Amino acid sequence: MSAQIAEPPTPLASLKTVSVPEPENLGDFIKDKTAAIKLGKAFFWDMQVGSDGLLSCASCHFHAGADNRSKNLISPGLLRVNADGSPNPDTTFQVGGAPNYEIKPEDFPFHKLSNPNDRNSSVLSDSNDVASSEGVFNTEFVDVIPGNPQDKVNQKDDPVFNVGGTEVRRVEPRNTPTVINAVFNFRNFWDGRAQDIFNGVNPFGLRDPYAFVGKADNPAKLDFVQVSLKNSSLASQAVGPPLSSFEMSADGRTFEEIGDKFGDIDKKSNSATKGKKLPRKLGKKLLPLRPLGKQLVHLEDSVLGSDSRSPQPGLKTATYEKLIEDAFKSEWWKSNRMIQVDAKGQRNIVKKPDRSLATNEYTLMEYNFPLFFGLAVQMYESTLVSDDTPFDRNSLNDQQKRGKELFEGKAKCINCHGGAEFTNASVNNVQNERLERMVMGDKQEAVYDNGFYNIGVTPTLEDLGVGDKDLFGNPLSESRVAALGKFQQLLGANPNISVSSNERIAADGAFKTPGLRNIELTAPYFHNGGQLTLRQVVEFYNRGGDFHDQNIANLDPDIENLGLTTTEIDDLVAFMTALTDERVGLDKAPFDHPQLFISNGHPGDTTSVTNDGTGKAKDDLLEIPAVGFNGSSGTPNFLQPQ
Repeated sequence: MSAQIAEPPTPLASLKTVSVPEPENLGDFIKDKTAAIKLGKAFFWDMQVGSDGLLSCASCHFHAGADNRSKNLISPGLLRVNADGSPNPDTTFQVGGAPNYEIKPEDFPFHKLSNPNDRNSSVLSDSNDVASSEGVFNTEFVDVIPGNPQDKVNQKDDPVFNVGGTEVRRVEPRNTPTVINAVFNFRNFWDGRAQDIFNGVNPFGLRDPYAFVGKADNPAKLDFVQVSLKNSSLASQAVGPPLSSFEMSADGRTFEEIGDKFGDIDKKSNSATKGKKLPRKLGKKLLPLRPLGKQLVHLEDSVLGSDSRSPQPGLKTATYEKLIEDAFKSEWWKSNRMIQVDAKGQRNIVKKPDRSLATNEYTLMEYNFPLFFGLAVQMYESTLVSDDTPFDRNSLNDQQKRGKELFEGKAKCINCHGGAEFTNASVNNVQNERLERMVMGDKQEAVYDNGFYNIGVTPTLEDLGVGDKDLFGNPLSESRVAALGKFQQLLGANPNISVSSNERIAADGAFKTPGLRNIELTAPYFHNGGQLTLRQVVEFYNRGGDFHDQNIANLDPDIENLGLTTTEIDDLVAFMTALTDERVGLDKAPFDHPQLFISNGHPGDTTSVTNDGTGKAKDDLLEIPAVGFNGSSGTPNFLQPQ
C-alpha cells in the first residue's frame, strides 16, 4: 500500500479501552515481569546512574512525569541550522540574558504579541531560547570507578553555560515531555529518533547495523547476536539520556548520543567484533552498587516498599546484579566467558580469568547492561498510565462539555490529538498507517510522518525536529526513508509502503504530537517550552501559530485563525483540565516514588554564582520526599501556571 490521504480523526475515548503495547517476544528476555518492574523503577529513580552521582532519569521527570523547575532552565538556540542543514547554533541567552536565571511568569510566552489572538499584531518581544531541564556540567569521561557512584572525569571549559567564567549545569536543547502515558507513543523523543524497535543497545533500532548483544545458550558458549523488540520505543528512549553529555553523563561515557549530536562510527565493518564505542561502562559502575543507595524508599512504596531499608537508604537487595538475575533469563547474563574490548573497539570473547576484571573487560551482564536498563525502565514506565480522569469517568461539568465540543469541532484539536491517547503519534494510530498525504499550509500536497506536525512554534530552521538525520546519516523522517527505498531495511516495516523519490515531503520543523492527559500539570509547553499556561497555548492555536508564513511549506493546514471567543477559550481550557488524573497530582500509586534530590540552579544569579573551588558552581539542592502508594502533596511546585 502507498501513503494515504489523512484519515478522519480518531474519536476520543477512555484510556481504559486501550491495551498497553508490549513486544510479542518479551518472554524471550524477561522471566519475571514483577521483578522487571521493580528493577526499572530502581533504575529510573536512582541518582547513582548519572556521572556525577546526582542525576537520575527522574531528575527531569519528577513532576507529573515532567519538570517544573524554575532556575537555570534556559537553553539558547543550540539546534539552529543553516538552510543547507549545517549547524548554526545561537549561543546567546535572550530570556534572562545569561544562565542561572530564575524564570518568571511574565517571561512567557517567548513570542509575545500585543494581541495574543492576532499573529499579525505587533511583536513585543521574541526569543529562540528554550525552557528545558538542567543536566550535567560539561566534563570529559575518563573511566568508571567500580563501586563508586561518581565517575572519574576531567572538567571541560564551557563557553555557553558559565556565569562570569564559573561553569554551571548545562540545559538541554528541548523541553522535557512527560513519561506518563509515553508507553502509547509509537516513537519517542520530540524528533522520534527513539525507534519502536529496540535493538538492545541504543535508540536507533534497525537503523544501527552494528548493535549486538551477548547471548550464552550455555555458560561456556557465548555469541554475539542482534535482537529486535517491537512496541519498545520506551526502551529505545531509556538508553539515550543516561549517556548524553547534556543530560546525565560526562562526555564520552561510551555512548554515541550527545544531546542531538552523535559520535563517530566505523562504517566499514558490520561484524560483531567491530563497529563503535560500546555503551557498557554504566553497567560496570552500577552493577555492584546497592540500588537507590543514596535515597530513602518509603515503606509503603507500591513497587519497592517490601524491599525498603527505611530509615536507611536503598533497598535490602544488596546489588543490581541480584535484581537483574531475578528479572531476566539467564542466557542474557550468565556465562563463564567475558568480552575484552581494545582501544580500536575490537571485541574478543575469552574465558573469564580468576581475578578482578579491568575496565575494558566485561562480564556478559555488564556487556548487556543497555538491554537490561532499556527493557526494565520500559516495564516500569508501562505502569505509568493515567486512565482515571473526569473525562474517563464521563463526569464532565457543563463548561467542560462545551470545551469538548470545541475540541472536536471548531478548535480542530482532535485532528492531531485524537483517540483515547489524545495524540495521533500513538501506537494504535501509527502502526497501521505510518505515512500519510496531506495538503499543507501552502495548499500543496506532501507526504508526512503520521503524528508529526509543524505547527509554527518556531521558524523551521531553529530546530528541524523529525527533519534531521540519525547517527548514520539517514533521515529521521520515515517519509524520507521511504523515498530512499530503505523502509524495510531501516524500519523493519512493510516494504510495499512507497514514496517516490521526487515526491514532496513535509518533515522539517515537525515534532511528535504529545498526549494531553495531565497537561495542566506539565507546563511549560511545546518543544521549546515557550508557553506557560493553557490559555497561552489555546491563544497560540487561535491565532494560527507564531511563524505561520515562515513555515508555510511544512505547516499543518489546521494551523489557521480559529476565531475562538474569550468564552470559548475558557471552555476549551476547562476541558483540558478534565484530562488530569488526581493520582498523578497527588503522587498516588502507581505514581509514588523514592526520595530524590534535584539541583535547582546555583546559589547566586546571572552575574555571579558561588564557586565550589574547582571552577564549577555549587548546586542548590532540593529534596523531593519519598512517598508511598497513598501519595502526598509534598512535591514542590516551582512554576505556577495560571
